[in-house]
Amino acid sequence: MLLEGGHLSGVCAVGASRYLMENEDESIRLDLKTDPRAVQRQARWAKIRPGMRVGDFGCGPGKTSHCLNRLVQPGGSVLGIDMSPERIGYAEKHYRSPGIDYAVADIREPLDGFGTFDFIWVRFVLEHYRSGSLEIVKNISSVLKPGGVICLIDLDCNCLSHYGQSVVLEKALQRVMRRLERRANFDPYAGRRLYSYLYDVGFDEIRLSLGAHHLIYGPVRKNDWFNWTKKVEIAARHSGHDFAEFPNGYEGFRSEFQEFFCNPRRFTFTPIICCRGVKPGGTRRHLG
Repeated sequence: MLLEGGHLSGVCAVGASRYLMENEDESIRLDLKTDPRAVQRQARWAKIRPGMRVGDFGCGPGKTSHCLNRLVQPGGSVLGIDMSPERIGYAEKHYRSPGIDYAVADIREPLDGFGTFDFIWVRFVLEHYRSGSLEIVKNISSVLKPGGVICLIDLDCNCLSHYGQSVVLEKALQRVMRRLERRANFDPYAGRRLYSYLYDVGFDEIRLSLGAHHLIYGPVRKNDWFNWTKKVEIAARHSGHDFAEFPNGYEGFRSEFQEFFCNPRRFTFTPIICCRGVKPGGTRRHLG
C-alpha cells in the first residue's frame, strides 16, 4: 500500500540503486495490477493513434507496451524501456508480439541511441523520483519529435486515503510514507506535479484528466489483496519505521492492516492524474 505504480522497476533509493519493491514476485504483482482497459482508455484520451512510434518509458513487465501496441496498429511500433533486466526478461517472455521491442536502459541517461518517438508514455514512474522528476521529463522530451505527444500519469495522495482504519493505523501509514519520501525518494503526491513539469519544459496544449485509480470497497478482490499485501510486506517493512505504535512492532502493523483491508466496510480511494502535452516546433496536432 505504500508504492502504487512501479513500472520503472529500477527505482533508486536515495544514494542507492535498489528498487524498494524488489522481490521474486514483483513482475507478477505489476502484471496483475495493470488493467488493460484503463491503459487503453488513458492512451486514447492522450490521443495515441495508429502509425505512431511509441516509447513506453518504465515499461515494467511489458503489459502496458502490449496494450499500447494494439492501439498503434496498423503501421505503428512500441519500444518498452525499463532498467530492470528481470522485468524486461518477463516482458520478452510474456508480452512479445509483432511491433514491440524491449530494451534495458535508464531513462535518466541519454536516450539518443533509441531514435525519436511520436508518442511517449510514462505511467507510474515519476512517483519514484521525488527529487529528479523534472530532469527526467526534460531528458525523455529530448527524444520526442516536434509535434509529438507526451503522456505522464501518476497517483496523488498515494496510499493515504482510507476510511475505516484505526487512528493508530492511520498515523503509522503517514509515518511510513514520510520515511519513504526521505529514504526511497518516493513521492506520494507525484500526480499534482505533472502539469508543472510540462509547463516548465514548455509543452503546448497541456491537458489534464482526474479520476480514480483505487476505488476499493466491499469484499476484497484477489488481485487487490495480493497487490496491497505485497506492498505491506516489502515497502512498509523496509521503510525504516520501527512500528513502535504496535505492541508487536511490524507484525502488529501487518496484522492490523490485513484485518482492516479484509473488512468489507473498508473504503480506499486513490486519485489518478493524467497529463498530456505537445512538444512545440512541429505540425500542431490540436488535440482538443
